[in-house]
Amino acid sequence: MAWMDELALAYESGAHGQFVLYGNVADRFPLDGRLASLGRYLDARLLASFDVVFHYDPGNGLSVVRGSERVAQWPAAARLEGWPREPMAAVQLVSRYLRYQANLVALGRAQPEHVACILRGAEQILPNGRQGDFEVAGLASLIHDWAGEPPFVDLPFVSVLIADNLNDLHPQVAFNPRVARIRVPLPDSALLQQALAQWRLEYPAAFDAQVGDQRMADALVGVSISALNSLVRLRAHQQRVIASADWIQAKKQLVEGDAAGLVEFIESRRSLDDYHAQETLKTRLRQDMALWQAGEVQALPKGYLFAGPVGTGKTYLVECLAGEAGVPVLKLKNFRDRWVGSSEGNLEKIFRLIGALGRCIVFIDEADQTLGRRDAGSGDSGLSGRIYSMIAQEMSDSNNRGRIIWILASSRPDLIEVDLKRPGRVDVKVPLLPTTSVAESAVLLCALLGRLGLALELEQLQGLALPLLLTPGAAEALAVKVYRQARTLEMPALQALEACLKGYQPPVPADVLEFQMRLAIREATDLEFVAPALRHLGAPA
Repeated sequence: MAWMDELALAYESGAHGQFVLYGNVADRFPLDGRLASLGRYLDARLLASFDVVFHYDPGNGLSVVRGSERVAQWPAAARLEGWPREPMAAVQLVSRYLRYQANLVALGRAQPEHVACILRGAEQILPNGRQGDFEVAGLASLIHDWAGEPPFVDLPFVSVLIADNLNDLHPQVAFNPRVARIRVPLPDSALLQQALAQWRLEYPAAFDAQVGDQRMADALVGVSISALNSLVRLRAHQQRVIASADWIQAKKQLVEGDAAGLVEFIESRRSLDDYHAQETLKTRLRQDMALWQAGEVQALPKGYLFAGPVGTGKTYLVECLAGEAGVPVLKLKNFRDRWVGSSEGNLEKIFRLIGALGRCIVFIDEADQTLGRRDAGSGDSGLSGRIYSMIAQEMSDSNNRGRIIWILASSRPDLIEVDLKRPGRVDVKVPLLPTTSVAESAVLLCALLGRLGLALELEQLQGLALPLLLTPGAAEALAVKVYRQARTLEMPALQALEACLKGYQPPVPADVLEFQMRLAIREATDLEFVAPALRHLGAPA
């Protein structure tokens, strides 16, 4: 695995002796036909030749997983009344043992021992946001010394801190320049194939003999090995095969479960044929999706901004676009948290998942509220600015072009930071606007009524006094009202529609609708996206 090679190279070259592993650290890893925790995997693959290996976690305290007979020769070991469970005492004991070894080497009485210490759950004993806590500060100082102070750097000593999210860890340790920070990614297709091949032998009832491991692994990229193992065991117990038809639903459930409710995995069976808009816009979007499928990534936008009044179908358009491209959509949910560092940690987890999925669309609804601001003042202790910085950096990553398309949606695009909607992050800004003619309103209403089983001819609707500036949301509400009228009063659909049009009131006040239309039109990257009847709204006031 690439991250393991990176760690080994950094240690063997002498560039680093302390490492922070973060990301998919709670997963299981294939090891000699079994699944192992990260700590055990490190011990077997990296530390097998070490003389002494300490292990610490908040639940079990300190232990010696290799070389206990060597540690027993340490005079201080005879005075120990069990291994310490408190983090400060555990770190101090390891430090004392290392100093003892350094003294023996200096006196010429021993050869240097290769010693390692793995600290699991590092963010729990060294949490971010506790910089004023004396005990946490003292512990951070000791571990900081392991990375850059003698005698620790003079010994063949390696320390590995394991944390779910880098931003959850005390900054004195996490961002120490002498520390190598290595992200453990979600498993790629090759690693999933390795695990699936083993499970196929152990749980044959869960597998279709006609479907190869590679095809299955490619379809399930973005899922952790632990989550997939649970699914395999469950299906084997039920004597049910994980069929190809189940992959999308299984992936949705597993991804959402791994993301702990931070994202919603949107499965789309729609296409742009289901979206009612100007043909100019639909043609442009179809061309972009065709370029994406053809691999012409240099011609692709890195992101879109869908702007328009409330109810103009921004979320629906994202689903149609995803169906057109044949890629999954991840919708960011509420990742903000009241605890210091938690929001940043949640974003880390989301970015980790996005990176593992391969080609996907990342959808951020209500972007004006979600994305944060460069300078939000001191009211949120700088959280908004940190979120802004993390998202801006991720959106501008040139390596993501052709892999990830970002879609921001907002009825108030003026409140989104200019830097976040500039070319290079958002290349195409699309205004989504209400209908401008009776004919457009008729087409929209006819389609929505048809979905409810109320079949009306387009000519019948065009002869009515249909409202203008009708949004898809308003049209859907009107269609539901017509359906209710037709069913409760047992009247023909056309008569029910005529009755509902009498005294019709638009759901959004006209002044609010016009204001949001002006904002959307001024953001447009191309006036061809705007109906001629509305282009005057883009002129300066």
